[in-house]
Amino acid sequence: MTDYRKPIRAAREKVRAFGTRMAARVQVWKGKIRRFIKPAGSAFSRTGVRRALLAGCSFVILAGGAAYGHHYVKANTVSYYELYRDGELIGTVESKEAVEAFLSGKREELAAANPGITMELETGELTYVERSEYKAHPETEASLAALEELLDSHAVGVEVKVNGKLIGVVPDEETARQVLDRIKSEFAPEAADEAGDAAVRQPEVTALAYAGNAEAEPKAEVESVRIVEQVDTGRVEIDPARISDADTLYERLVTGTTKKTTYVVQKGDCIGCIASKFDISPEIIYKNNPQIEDDLIRVGDVLDLTVLKPQVTVETVERVSEIEEIEPEVIIRKNDEMRAGQQKTIQAGVPGTKRVTYRLVKQNGYLMSEEIVDEQVLEPAVPAIIMKGTKVIRGEGSGKFAWPVSGAKITSKFGKRWGRQHKGIDMIGGKSILASDTGVVKFAGKKNGLGNAIIIDHKNGYETVYGHLSKIDVKKGQIVEKGEKIGVMGNTGNSTGTHLHFEIHKNGTPKNPLNYL
Repeated sequence: MTDYRKPIRAAREKVRAFGTRMAARVQVWKGKIRRFIKPAGSAFSRTGVRRALLAGCSFVILAGGAAYGHHYVKANTVSYYELYRDGELIGTVESKEAVEAFLSGKREELAAANPGITMELETGELTYVERSEYKAHPETEASLAALEELLDSHAVGVEVKVNGKLIGVVPDEETARQVLDRIKSEFAPEAADEAGDAAVRQPEVTALAYAGNAEAEPKAEVESVRIVEQVDTGRVEIDPARISDADTLYERLVTGTTKKTTYVVQKGDCIGCIASKFDISPEIIYKNNPQIEDDLIRVGDVLDLTVLKPQVTVETVERVSEIEEIEPEVIIRKNDEMRAGQQKTIQAGVPGTKRVTYRLVKQNGYLMSEEIVDEQVLEPAVPAIIMKGTKVIRGEGSGKFAWPVSGAKITSKFGKRWGRQHKGIDMIGGKSILASDTGVVKFAGKKNGLGNAIIIDHKNGYETVYGHLSKIDVKKGQIVEKGEKIGVMGNTGNSTGTHLHFEIHKNGTPKNPLNYL
């Protein structure tokens, strides 16, 4: 510890020397003063003057000496800091800035030695206590060297977990986000995600009804893109060697199992039922099993259900619009002057057009569901007017068709479906099946692929087909009126769940029912 008595003794010696010099000067001034004072008996006596001078000189000497000593000590007092780490004294430093500059240099060295990785310097809790002493000498270099021995470091990364399972660790949050966006963009390039912060680009349309239908010219818009699984990210301390780059994390997320999976068809199975059981798209079953025709599968058939199952599932929701044709209504006018069975075209029908909008839900590019969400008539159809004889043939239809179920919702449309022709449309809704138009029951019974089925001849070139019924309420040859109940919706035959398969044939050729309903 510093001895404070030495500087005080030195100060006292300097004061004494200063007093001696001041006494000599007083004697000189005393001689000068005598020449100006008055003789004895005057207002000022010699004794009074002497006493006054001595008192004044004493005060000056003492005051001057004290002031000199104070300024001397103050001028040689040094301020510094005691540096503590986690409450323990490390040493003394000249300033806080010196410590911060030292630590900043260490951080730069750490970053240079670990490029692309976020490194954190473990300094502990550093605190300072300010001190000041006479001619103090803070040991800054020694204190910083001691602090350096106590420093440590660690890497900081961002871990990516899928449904609680750790997939990998990347350098930062931005890298994780870019990888996830890259995966989503592969199924909906530049599409708006749930946050709505990306531009929309029209993706390739893959709706069932549009496959191979170039004339439809559908327009698609991606509504949303999301990853189905719960993906969590968070900062974590980790060994730098365990931090992955963006490409490695991407491969881990998109690589899944391709283990061979087969299934033997059981009694009561259907394509949709099997797809639901294995949580896959029916499209995968058709793609892996090209031998399936017209949805026909038999008990004992071995189906290949192998599919790549990556760590994450990208779900996209698309709105697809298509211009479709509206078949003209046929208006029958009766003429008493014409014989029964004769007819004459008064006005030829002209098809109209309508814009139909579908909502498609896909997972990793495979279609999971589709539904009609909007219809807009662009050009109304011009009805055909036909004059017929007055002798009305019982069971003859009007040529204008009604929906065969109430509250109908389309589950599969007409046209190419996974490389095969779907001759009608599938729908769900009310369980009662209604005659779409007046006609005569041509067939009522079991039909290959359709299960319990009804075919109605409308005696005007049109026939309608109703498939997969659980119950048939009419008989062959029976005349049915438009809207009359003919059966109950079911899941018989080669069915993909309880629904109605509905077809419209014109002169023996299947037509798209949506153009007539």
